[in-house]
Amino acid sequence: MKKFRLILIIILSSTAVLHAQNFDDALRYSRVFYGGTARFLSMGGAFTALGGDISTLGQNPAGIGLFRSSEISVTPQLYHIKSTSDFNGLTSDFLYNFNLNQAGLVVNLIRKNAESGLVSLNFGYTYSMKSNLNQNGLIRGISNRGSMADYWADISTGLFKKELYKYAADADLAYWAGLIDTLPGYSREYGSIFEYYGESDVADYGQTVRRLISDEGSTSDHSFSIGGNYSNRLYFGLTFGVSTINYISHYEHLETTGNIAPYGLDNFNYALHYENSGRGFSAKLGVILKPVEMLRIGLGIHTPTLYRINEYIHDNITSAYLDGDKFDFKNDPSRYSYALTTPVRFLAGVALQIGKIGLVSADYELVDYSSSKFSETGDGYDYSQKNEAIGKNLRRSNNIRLGAEMRYNHLYFRGGYGYYGKAFSQNDINRALDYQIFSVGTGFREQNIFVDLAFSRMINSQKYILFQSSAGDAISHMSIGRNMFTLTLGYRFGY
Repeated sequence: MKKFRLILIIILSSTAVLHAQNFDDALRYSRVFYGGTARFLSMGGAFTALGGDISTLGQNPAGIGLFRSSEISVTPQLYHIKSTSDFNGLTSDFLYNFNLNQAGLVVNLIRKNAESGLVSLNFGYTYSMKSNLNQNGLIRGISNRGSMADYWADISTGLFKKELYKYAADADLAYWAGLIDTLPGYSREYGSIFEYYGESDVADYGQTVRRLISDEGSTSDHSFSIGGNYSNRLYFGLTFGVSTINYISHYEHLETTGNIAPYGLDNFNYALHYENSGRGFSAKLGVILKPVEMLRIGLGIHTPTLYRINEYIHDNITSAYLDGDKFDFKNDPSRYSYALTTPVRFLAGVALQIGKIGLVSADYELVDYSSSKFSETGDGYDYSQKNEAIGKNLRRSNNIRLGAEMRYNHLYFRGGYGYYGKAFSQNDINRALDYQIFSVGTGFREQNIFVDLAFSRMINSQKYILFQSSAGDAISHMSIGRNMFTLTLGYRFGY
């Protein structure tokens, strides 16, 4: 008889549909890649010490103090993503997305012809995308060990049939679809259809596995900022932000048995769909120091964002047999709310102005994702185990951004690099480890009009685990490349 490696406490904490939040959700809404203007993106987002760009309102609000006039701009973006998976063979998938990456306005409230004291005071508003969550993925190949059905059998161990819906709702669907059942002579141990429900010590595998992943949405900020210039040496700013979440995730897991057909099973399909929407509030504070004309030093801090998130989730399993029988079972949709507090962020930057030729800049950002916390919104649910899982699985991350700009008359040429460090404390889980961003761009500025273009490429790789079971694990290696083409149109006024 087969021995199962999963224990009941794991079942109770990870498989129920109700209160399905986990550390993936915490990270998804805590991670920020800073959307912005084409100039900002082409220089890797290394603007903590630079300022003078509307994007800094969402990064280091002290940058608003370097504006010498009012400004309005809009930044559309074409987003292309291609994912390649290796699961006993290569499979690729891609998508295109057009979005408004940023739009904003800075208004000059006070401006003095003075060298000391308060030289200027500015107000600004921006809409900017914090993270583009659009992603498609396709994994396909032959499984020689294990099935999703084995996973459901494993997580059901320790539960009576009547308890499956409460503690392992998707396994409950698998039971009614005929994919798992109790082992002969046992009421709380289960086997899968591939293991002939425990009637044989040798399972029959070789089925085709297909996993389709489809995500869409974004996190974004509405930033309201005020800041100024003191004696042309100290620049300061404060931002109040309203953050929004709009996210839809859907995946389908299909297994086709081919000539194996245990108990006449032809195929089964498991589909999971959930939607998140939410709103949060935060503040940002920053300063930029200019001790000498060519040097700028920037410091910033972002308070945690306090989110209230609404979630909708439903799933279903369909099983089809060679004799024409077909079964379709679904859970009642679940709707609930929860609160999320994201980590505090610390930023530091330095920039060197090389006369009228150009400039170079560097940023460092520290964020501890393990400090993210779930909390209840009135239903009394205990999130302590989920918060412990956040502390165990997430870690402190170090982010580095570099940028350079060279000027020739009215033309500008730019380049940048960004590294966003590992957010997970373990390398053997189904997650992306780190991200790299390479960027180039150009711009034209003439009096009160400016046009900027940028191309950015973000790359990351990950080990994607389709399922884990005592019969075997299905693991695919994925590489993901995101190409972003960004255009900014801007107008300056109120000189």
